Amino acid sequence: MAFEQVPDWKHLKLSRSGGVTEVLLHTGGGPLIWQASAERELIELFAWLALDRQTSVLILAGTGDVFCANIEATEFRKMSWRDIWSGGRRLLCGLLDLDIIVIAAVNGPALVHSEIAVMADIVLACPEAEFADRAHFPRNVVPGDGVQLVWSDRLGPSRAAYFLLTGNSIDANEALRLGFVHELHAREQLLSRAHELAAAITEKAPAVIAYTRAALRSRERRGFREDLSYGLAIEGLGQHAIGVRGPEQN
Repeated sequence: MAFEQVPDWKHLKLSRSGGVTEVLLHTGGGPLIWQASAERELIELFAWLALDRQTSVLILAGTGDVFCANIEATEFRKMSWRDIWSGGRRLLCGLLDLDIIVIAAVNGPALVHSEIAVMADIVLACPEAEFADRAHFPRNVVPGDGVQLVWSDRLGPSRAAYFLLTGNSIDANEALRLGFVHELHAREQLLSRAHELAAAITEKAPAVIAYTRAALRSRERRGFREDLSYGLAIEGLGQHAIGVRGPEQN
């Protein structure tokens, strides 16, 4: 199925050409501020791309000099935990289940939901980029919405625990050394390099691209849904324990 009409999203600036879909994350034209509406749009994007046969490569990048470093939790506080649980599962599973190659261009600090960037098949970053999780334990929230699964895979269980408990950041050079960032480029060169890589990938047959993605992600996909659902349930218990109530409990 191919879609001619590009959805009108508030936080996603989308363009596509030659089998490549580029998505710039933003809030009001500036760096993305994580909020419930941004999460919903990313869920919709991944569902849309799953059915769009025109796309073989997704390039996901931030805007300005920040990938995502701030969160606005007001919308989340108005949601029931059932909706948060459902959205959290659909977000990361939707990204993981895509049968296209994903390239992330990390144009600056990724301190909120940085796991989205490092779940890409190819991760490019500028020297000013840094990676942390400031959305969970530092804010008295259990890190159970998939961040624990992704970072445990990228860093190993022990270092991931330290990373999530302290909120400490990993700079771009260390990320390159650890292997979850693959290339460093000046910020103004990130997108051109991403498109260069994407152009080489799209020379391959679409079926080969889809099956390669499946082969590369087969181990990570196994059990991910179950572990993610469990983690989100534990995160919800943590919120309940400190007195956070959604509309369905009031």
